[in-house]
Amino acid sequence: MARLDMTREHEEQELLAVIDEEICRQAKERVIPLNWRKELRLQVFHSLRKLDVLQELLSEDDITEIMVNGAEHIFYERQGELHAWDKSFSSREKLEDIIQQMVGSHNRVINESEPIADTRLSDGSRVNVVLPPVALEGPVVSIRKFPKHPILMEQMIEGYSISQECAEFLNLLVRAGYNIFISGGTGSGKTTFLNALSEFIPKTERVITIEDSAELQIQGIANLVRMETRSGRTDGKLSVTIRDLIRTALRMRPDRIIVGEIRGAECLDMLQAMNTGHLVRASYQQYFPSLHMIIRQRMSDRKLGESVCSSMQNIYRQVSLPV
Repeated sequence: MARLDMTREHEEQELLAVIDEEICRQAKERVIPLNWRKELRLQVFHSLRKLDVLQELLSEDDITEIMVNGAEHIFYERQGELHAWDKSFSSREKLEDIIQQMVGSHNRVINESEPIADTRLSDGSRVNVVLPPVALEGPVVSIRKFPKHPILMEQMIEGYSISQECAEFLNLLVRAGYNIFISGGTGSGKTTFLNALSEFIPKTERVITIEDSAELQIQGIANLVRMETRSGRTDGKLSVTIRDLIRTALRMRPDRIIVGEIRGAECLDMLQAMNTGHLVRASYQQYFPSLHMIIRQRMSDRKLGESVCSSMQNIYRQVSLPV
């Protein structure tokens, strides 16, 4: 660090040259085997430029999940099985620096007053971070990796995830413009399936995607607009929510709107948008009566609740194909 000019950005080759010189200097004082030199070179470079000890796991294509429970405990998932890793961060401060690097690169904020943040890496991998005092044993990081190349519908058929007949049926629904809801538990493959379904979208359409953290891999659409939420300051100002983006998308002449996940109040905007011209022709009919009852019981604003329930009744009448 003393040899580097920290007032400017260094090229990777320049940085590696400085590391190599330092390793050679250290090798004159004590024996460092060649394989150790290679490992040391990579570790120092990852520490300065990449994500430190996590970079090695991120580079492994068959690793799907990385879990950091404090600076000393790192786990990863490979082929559905969890394994403990024998490496760790040099200190808690180093882990916190890496967290700020990940969060800050996409205009997210995390600190003691806002100890929870969602972000993504440059390759699209989804990141969730929890800091003390919420996390009792130190910073916690969860990274959901995504394949470099999206899984195609043909691959899903070959892997017996879906039948040929079902894929052909969904192809017809997508091309016909039916609304499709994809649901399932964590890690069940919702995003992977949605990416595969996007193959069927006509190439001439205008598609708008809305996500908390951009992770969809829509392929082959030239007129594609990708939007991502933004967290605001501690007082909530300057934030851009899913609700804001849905309302904006309706004014952008979309042929299709793809919303990554619906978890909260944005459900109302979706229902109201469908009720004002976006025809719902495919949904889960059996869920509408239950959702209708829940909204009536839980919404404090009675008039708003009645308005939402009225919208749902109109949507229910329009449903022509239960799935």
